[in-house]
Amino acid sequence: GVGLISPPPHHDIYSIEDLKQLIYDLKNSNPSARISVKLVSEIGVGTIAAGVAKGHADHILISGDGGGTGASPLTSIKHAGLPWELGIAETHQTLVLNDLRGRVVLQTDGGLKSGRDVVVAALLGAEEMGFSTGPLIAMGCTMMRKCHMNTCPAGIATQDPRLRKRFVGTADRVCNYFMLVAEHVRRIMAQLGFRSFNQMIGRVDCLEADEVLDHWKAHNLDLRPLLTPAVKPRPDVAVYCCQKQDHGLEKALDNKLLELAQPALQRGQRVRIELPVQNVNRTVGTILSHELVKRWGERGLPEDTIHIKLHGSAGQSLGAFLASGITIELEGDANDYVGKGLSGGRIIIYPPRNSGFVPQENIIVGNVVLYGATGGKAFFRGRAAERFCVR
Repeated sequence: GVGLISPPPHHDIYSIEDLKQLIYDLKNSNPSARISVKLVSEIGVGTIAAGVAKGHADHILISGDGGGTGASPLTSIKHAGLPWELGIAETHQTLVLNDLRGRVVLQTDGGLKSGRDVVVAALLGAEEMGFSTGPLIAMGCTMMRKCHMNTCPAGIATQDPRLRKRFVGTADRVCNYFMLVAEHVRRIMAQLGFRSFNQMIGRVDCLEADEVLDHWKAHNLDLRPLLTPAVKPRPDVAVYCCQKQDHGLEKALDNKLLELAQPALQRGQRVRIELPVQNVNRTVGTILSHELVKRWGERGLPEDTIHIKLHGSAGQSLGAFLASGITIELEGDANDYVGKGLSGGRIIIYPPRNSGFVPQENIIVGNVVLYGATGGKAFFRGRAAERFCVR
């Protein structure tokens, strides 16, 4: 295997606008997928979540400081982040205040184990909850914290055949665990008088703070911000997700490309397409790659089966995740993220034939070109901007 840095440095996300573009790229790569953004529970996470919701994420995960995989450094587990209760409460209140709550699904995780944890998370504003450690224990995990060393004695996080023989977990154990959690949730819901899960979301008025013993650590503890109901700017503002994000895929240039490339997609015939392109045309070729891989598999089609000739100034993420068998030839220039995640396709960019500048002395593609590319070819006649070919 290859050692990974966790958490990794995302060199394609230096601003909320960069994140918005990444969300759009991922939605183009699989229009049926739900695009999720994970945020750490910390002070100000609500403001960040509002920006993520405006960036058209479908799902936001607020991760608390509890839990953590066996590969996590102890310093990260003990000293990084805040409890999920603080993060989910702030995020829910901020999204409701800005009328954004109805556009995203809000999830939380970080040490949830019981039905009580699920109900508390829902009352604070979450509609989905993530479990990891609990199901692992149910499968036989002994918490030896060797997940990244291939020496898991329980046979779960290892590829060693001898150790894998020790695995005694079954699907029934995990099912039983979640059935018990669900039954616990039902009983608490019945005690609180709720008939559906959505009725519980954001109902912090059903929570009460325990009376703390006379302790010096509790003297300055004020839980009122945590237990304050979200302020609605209008009475009809949603408190849980009830509408889908508008990603604007119907405006993508790829819809035209899909129409013209049908002979290649259906029968594998060679196709040549020539179209103008403008900088409002973002992520050109990605939906086409998605449909090609769905039809022909990961290996795609023979090289240059679909040849797309473009004229003009392309928008961001030209040829992102471009699949094998597709060639994009651009006479002009392109913005940031050209060839992001290139997956076997070919990209050719050169200046207009009637241009008067010296190509090798001028920038023709923007920042973060070929970020995360794993296969394919790229030819640029000119200079690239910053973070070129970073992986």
